[in-house]
Amino acid sequence: MSKKVRMILYVMSIMILAGTAVLCILAGPGRNTDRAAHAQKQDPEKKPDHTQAADIPREKDPHTGISVKAPINTDNFIPEEKPTTILFTGDVLFANAFMAGYDTGGIHNIIGNDLLQELTDADILMINNEFPFSDRGTPAPDKQFTFRCSPSYAGALKEMGVDVVTLANNHTLDYGKDALSDTFITLDEADILYTGAGENIERAEEVQIIETNGKRFGFLGVSRVIPEGSWKVENSAPGLLSCYNDTRLIELVAQAKETCDFLAVYPHWGIEHEEYPQSYQTAIAQRCIEAGADLIVGSHPHCLQGVSYMDGRPVFYSLGNFIFGQTIDRSAVLKVTVDTSGNASFRLLPVYAAAGTTRLADGARGEEICRYMDRISSGAVISSDGVVTEK
Repeated sequence: MSKKVRMILYVMSIMILAGTAVLCILAGPGRNTDRAAHAQKQDPEKKPDHTQAADIPREKDPHTGISVKAPINTDNFIPEEKPTTILFTGDVLFANAFMAGYDTGGIHNIIGNDLLQELTDADILMINNEFPFSDRGTPAPDKQFTFRCSPSYAGALKEMGVDVVTLANNHTLDYGKDALSDTFITLDEADILYTGAGENIERAEEVQIIETNGKRFGFLGVSRVIPEGSWKVENSAPGLLSCYNDTRLIELVAQAKETCDFLAVYPHWGIEHEEYPQSYQTAIAQRCIEAGADLIVGSHPHCLQGVSYMDGRPVFYSLGNFIFGQTIDRSAVLKVTVDTSGNASFRLLPVYAAAGTTRLADGARGEEICRYMDRISSGAVISSDGVVTEK
């Protein structure tokens, strides 16, 4: 073999060795990926951390002691700045009509599809839960109407998209304190916040805060309709937060406003089936607004009451019934949109119920409900499509 040929073969062998070395180096990351895949197979429960705020259980803020629906440890969480939609409904009762409809057709037998979409699309949904979740207890004596519902139906609240309920009303102790305690447990297990009642005074006074879209939204329920003194948490626990004397309520509102960007107060008040508020309702609302509340939403009259503005902030005295028996002639869902600057806009979604199903009222029926709300309101204008503005 000539020297020239040997030299060519030698050079080729060097090139082959160099190429092999380069391939080994380039294969390094692939081996790391293989190790990661192998580790995943060895521990299938260990998954990448793609946790979102809604996936993290509620905890108590270590600084304020307030329950929040977002992660307390925000090292890897960057809140997104975007508008927030909050929906409020009126009175909700899971009783005979509800159970009959739900048992035969599920949540779609209770709420029309278009309305259900509105509820579940909202960032936050709050209702007045006017009954205890319990199979225990005996009916309160000398009370015309007593309500309760088995905890097995609590999943319907989740299907509706409910995030927080007020328990401050004249029915959550219809079956006694054990039934109220069962309600707390049921809502906790369903991961639904509750306000206006508690196992002790501190819990009943606790403002519930949901943190979303970079802002903190606070919710406080209270009742001015309590059948007897033993229902008040300051007299006997567990019990309800009352505001016959609203001094403590005003203190709580002022304190809560320091910890949240938007604060809604949900009082149970007024006279059943009267479309205009009592003077004490306007007085309580005024003091709450002065203390820092951004919105007042009322319940108990079982009918719509009007809207007023105080210091530029609205008071919706009653939204009427939402899920309550077979028929509801007219009611409304309040839709609040808070933009990234913290400015709020308000719109009423007119609703009605027939054959036990609550639906959006569209067309002429919806316009009539909005015109009715405009007629009974003072200091507020409700357009035919439900937009609410100060007069």
